Amino acid sequence: MTPILIIASILVAVVLLTSYICFHITFYVTKAQKACTEEYPIPAGKAYEPWRDKMIDWIKETRALPCREFFTRSFDGLMLHGKFYEYAPGAPIEIMIHGYRGNAERDLCGGVQRCFALGHSALVIDQRGSGKSQGNVITFGIREHQDCLKWIELLVEVFGPDVKIILTGISMGASTVLMAAGQQLPKNVIGVLADCGYTTAKEIIKIVIRKLKLPANLAYPFVKLGAFLYGGFRLEKDSAISAMSRCKIPVIFYHGESDDFVPCYMSQENYNACTSKKQLVTIPNAGHGLCYLVDPEQYLSTLKRFFPEETLTAPNSNA
Repeated sequence: MTPILIIASILVAVVLLTSYICFHITFYVTKAQKACTEEYPIPAGKAYEPWRDKMIDWIKETRALPCREFFTRSFDGLMLHGKFYEYAPGAPIEIMIHGYRGNAERDLCGGVQRCFALGHSALVIDQRGSGKSQGNVITFGIREHQDCLKWIELLVEVFGPDVKIILTGISMGASTVLMAAGQQLPKNVIGVLADCGYTTAKEIIKIVIRKLKLPANLAYPFVKLGAFLYGGFRLEKDSAISAMSRCKIPVIFYHGESDDFVPCYMSQENYNACTSKKQLVTIPNAGHGLCYLVDPEQYLSTLKRFFPEETLTAPNSNA
């Protein structure tokens, strides 16, 4: 083998190895990561400490509520899991989607209570690679938003053609429902609630790379290549911000102005790109995913105005 071939082989090996490491760090979920061993899973970080007791109370309250387990099969064969909490027969249903490397109980604690306060039922799902759902690859919404479409199909099948559905997500879950909103949806889906979502996977990954004091423009191509080679998906196939140009249903955006993970300007950019009825609500002093905890009154009041009661009542419903 000539020196040139040796050097080329070494370079290829380095690229493949680096891409694999990036894939494993960014997208892959191990069994240990998937298993939740904490009694009360609360996000780590100083921003969440003041709210720890309230979040634990919400978890306890939700665990005490009656629920019904649902399962659906993803387009690529994974069994997905969710828990349904019914406010009342005929009530609109929120499909609630958690964030990156999170789980339904941790990221959506308080979500069921918030739904009930509005007279909504809640389907709280485990994203692929989390909880009781199968899978071990996170795709930043590329495959997850297709899973969302499957959950919509299931609700229409179970609750009938008049069921009203709102797609709700936080963090990566917000970007997931925004991407779903760019697809052809049944009339049952009457709107979207996107809390602290990012614009594109590329931009949020670059932000994280910079926080690690690494060169984002140099490192990101390895992340993108790792997703394609080892995860089998194209990271830039779709995005929340591009989906908003195709959106035809109402979208309300929430974002904490003190969010140090997903910058608040990302919801502003998604809002600007949205071509349907829309509203942007930013909450002062709220960190990542903390809008409802910091200002529940504004959160509920703006939701009530954005989704008037008459748009939520299904025909022939006595709820």
